[in-house]
Amino acid sequence: MAFFMRRAASHSDAEDMTQELFAKLATARTGAMDNTDAYIFQMAANLLRDRGRREKVRAHYRASVQADGGDLEPLDPARVLLGRESLGEVSDALRELPDRTRAIFLLFRLEGMKQSDLADLYGISVSAVQKHIFKAMTHLTKRLRAGQ
Repeated sequence: MAFFMRRAASHSDAEDMTQELFAKLATARTGAMDNTDAYIFQMAANLLRDRGRREKVRAHYRASVQADGGDLEPLDPARVLLGRESLGEVSDALRELPDRTRAIFLLFRLEGMKQSDLADLYGISVSAVQKHIFKAMTHLTKRLRAGQ
């Protein structure tokens, strides 16, 4: 913790990085190592370096968004909760679909598979794949509009 306190921007950052270091150490294989202290300090230095890189990328992104005239909306807890509830509704609606329809829809929309590839995968025609996708979209639309 003292290592991070001398180098981190805040006490909470030092605590977070210490926790992250302990988590990494718990999964690391340090069996027949000559100098475990050096290993731990190297891991800590790497964590600090990685965090600095992430912050640099985030700052660059924020600056580019603001330069484009866009505003970054803060993460409002109420907005996050609404997003999670909406995601839960979509998830519930997807579970209501038949297994094959749900799988085809998810592979098409989330994985970006082509309809022809899905048809080959399931041994059906492309029009049957389109019908499954249409059925899923119709169900999701009706279900989500009913919830509003």
